[in-house]
Amino acid sequence: MSRIPFNRPSHVGPESEYVQDAITRRKLAGDGYYTKKATAWFQEHWGVAQCLLTTSCTHAMELAALLYDLKPGDEVILPSFTFVSTVNAFLLRGVTPVFVDIEPNTLNIDVSQLEQHITEKTRLIVPVHYGGTSCDMTRLMEIAKRRGVEVFEDAAQAIDGEWNGQKLGTFGSMSALSFHETKNIICGEGGALLINDPAFVQRAEIIREKGTNRSQFMRGMVQKYTWMDIGSSYLPSDMLAAYLVAQLENMEQIQSRRGEIFTRYYEGLRPLQESGKLTLPVFSTSSKINYHMFYFWVESRDVRDELIDFMRERDIQLVFHYQPLHVSPMGMKLGGKEGTLPVTEDIPHRLLRLPFFYDLTLEEQQRVLSGLFEFFGEEFSK
Repeated sequence: MSRIPFNRPSHVGPESEYVQDAITRRKLAGDGYYTKKATAWFQEHWGVAQCLLTTSCTHAMELAALLYDLKPGDEVILPSFTFVSTVNAFLLRGVTPVFVDIEPNTLNIDVSQLEQHITEKTRLIVPVHYGGTSCDMTRLMEIAKRRGVEVFEDAAQAIDGEWNGQKLGTFGSMSALSFHETKNIICGEGGALLINDPAFVQRAEIIREKGTNRSQFMRGMVQKYTWMDIGSSYLPSDMLAAYLVAQLENMEQIQSRRGEIFTRYYEGLRPLQESGKLTLPVFSTSSKINYHMFYFWVESRDVRDELIDFMRERDIQLVFHYQPLHVSPMGMKLGGKEGTLPVTEDIPHRLLRLPFFYDLTLEEQQRVLSGLFEFFGEEFSK
């Protein structure tokens, strides 16, 4: 019996053809034919002022931190339950992270706790749309506007997700997407900075091009390019962009398939929730989920670990997810203390994610469900 991994990168359309075409065009560096096609796709479909492809979502966030011109002593509010890149991007600018607890149902930042953490030093609120499920962007944006604070969306997992019909990543002044091979839409490694406030566009292009105005030069706007600002090299290869374009063109097919898998898991596990063996996530009717991953939580860390081992013996890979940043070794150095964020310190230690990818077969999914029912001592009905 073959092993069922947590993830298998998707290949659904003309990815190989487009990559070969990029090679044939002999423009392998950044900002080639396919980079421009991907950029145009986001501008057309999402209406953003600018989309800049980057080598990773991490780099997109680091680029944003430079654009916000953050200084040591500034504060950024974000959840502790997130990937380290979310905080590292701002910590590199000397910023002080202010961690807020998460909601027990959505695992997104608890908007009701935001105002008590906003001070005169607060520069940014960084909502993380966990698992592609939207934060309460109506309340969050209202608070940010009233208190004069910028919003930067960590939409790494949230492509094609929505809040009240508006695309995630288009609420804040800027946002970041990920195209890592574990995401819905992929190119192996890659990301994008979506810019919704046009005031950031010109400087973003300069910083992304090593601090030069090379982008303007390539468009014929200046006769030569020169050093204009601080910057770094954030451009991905056009071959990666070619793979990405093939995925974007097939997004509807990819999302439809992921939706089928998600629904089958959710409906299949309802009996285990009804018998109190596990808890399934709850989704707001205002949020259109994007089927990024499937997770649930069990009653204790011990049960989680036993279940991982049980499924591993059956060649099925289950994984947990982020561990709370505020009580990590680095978080403690920054002043984090146990007992300050009770939900964050509880649920992540009981959470499990199931194998979830585009070409997960019905047989493989039934093996996963059957294994879960066997562990909990219940009968699985296909």
